[in-house]
Amino acid sequence: MKLIFRIFLTAILVMLISRFMKGVYIDNFITSLIVAIVLGLLNIFIKPVLVLLTLPVTIFTLGLFLLFINAAMILLCSKIVGGFRVDSIWTAMLFSIMLSILQSIMYRLAGDDR
Repeated sequence: MKLIFRIFLTAILVMLISRFMKGVYIDNFITSLIVAIVLGLLNIFIKPVLVLLTLPVTIFTLGLFLLFINAAMILLCSKIVGGFRVDSIWTAMLFSIMLSILQSIMYRLAGDDR
């Protein structure tokens, strides 16, 4: 049940951010649900591999390179999901930061933090 709650909350946040942020376009709520699911799957399967492969760069930049990895996950999701588009890597980075912060706040308010 927690997983479904998290997916729906992420989908709502994706819709909300896309409404207020230029450079991020999403068609409808069903597309935002698909984006939430695909982002979750990318973060489970692809992101750990990228983090491991770029570990020296991440250590050298004191972890700031992880922001680019998160932006790459957003851009990859926009290539996979039709109806979801992000204009640039900088937009994807800002989208990723905003989504992470809002997810953290909403999960804490809902009592679903880890």
